[in-house]
Amino acid sequence: MSRFTIDEVSIPRTIDSPDAADFIATVEVRNAVEADGFGTEDLSYSAADLLPGWLNTVYEPKRLFAARVDGRIVARAIYETAIEDADVVWLGVQVLPQFRRLGIGTALSELLETMAAEDNRRKIIVYTVSKEAPGERVAAPTGFGSVPRDGTEVRFLLSRGYTLEQVERGSRLALPLDDEDLRGRLDVAAVAAGADYSLHFWMNRTPERWRDDLAVLLTRMSTDAPTAGLEEPEDPWTAERVLDEERRRESSPRTALTTAVEHVPSGRLVGFTELNAPAELDRPVEQGDTLVLKEHRGHRLGTLLKVANLLALQSELPGHPAVITFNAEENRHMLDVNEAVGFLPIGYEGAWKKVL
Repeated sequence: MSRFTIDEVSIPRTIDSPDAADFIATVEVRNAVEADGFGTEDLSYSAADLLPGWLNTVYEPKRLFAARVDGRIVARAIYETAIEDADVVWLGVQVLPQFRRLGIGTALSELLETMAAEDNRRKIIVYTVSKEAPGERVAAPTGFGSVPRDGTEVRFLLSRGYTLEQVERGSRLALPLDDEDLRGRLDVAAVAAGADYSLHFWMNRTPERWRDDLAVLLTRMSTDAPTAGLEEPEDPWTAERVLDEERRRESSPRTALTTAVEHVPSGRLVGFTELNAPAELDRPVEQGDTLVLKEHRGHRLGTLLKVANLLALQSELPGHPAVITFNAEENRHMLDVNEAVGFLPIGYEGAWKKVL
């Protein structure tokens, strides 16, 4: 059996820092594992894309570990906590396919779970891709979606006492779309929404007048989006946190495009959607958060937001091959919105929970 070592990876201040090599290597592991699981490189990120998120130590603290064989980084592990909830920890372990079954995944998992126990964390949440395979299935208790029981990651998690709580669908929308068709859909949705709702668009930084409202919407993302039995904790946002996140994101080569909808009688934002576009035109765009407040649903606002932002993407940053998005399988309304404009499934993730 190959001998391996495990150590913690320091997070560089910039990708050009002399100490950035190990961080970059862990991103390469991430990309290879995602490509193996989904059968496409559409979910790959550059190290520069991901670094701003790792530097967010105030609101989303996390630690990164690497396993090495003969000096080469062949696996990574993530330990992430929330400052507002002392009970929950999010763990992630990814091992290159050719280095599995060597005890590396077990060693990394035991390290992270021991850390969770020592931190008095009560609940562990794990998200991991499940490659399609024939045979018996493990069904999500939501009644929507399942994963192959014989999948390596499924057998591993079951053996360690995790339970499947939810299945998320990854979907791809091929670009470009027909602008005339999109405008037609936008017009229909606008008529259904009526005069009480008005759209606003911006790139990167949120206008100051909308920061408080966006903070409310981002907080509600953690409580209004379906999380099944995961019981994800509330993630509170403030206008200061919004600005801090956007300042940090300016060091990334990605561009954020946001469309929000205002409830005109109250003058407050009640929904938003975000797209994150990489600098390279040959790479897909990431669909970020999308939310319409529960009290304003039923007015076709989800369609209005998604279509308007896709039109903005094709106008402001044309040339990308696709948009990638993830939705809970039980979130039928959002899946309907996505499928109507052409999103097609590309793979599935299991969301797992373990109570310590």
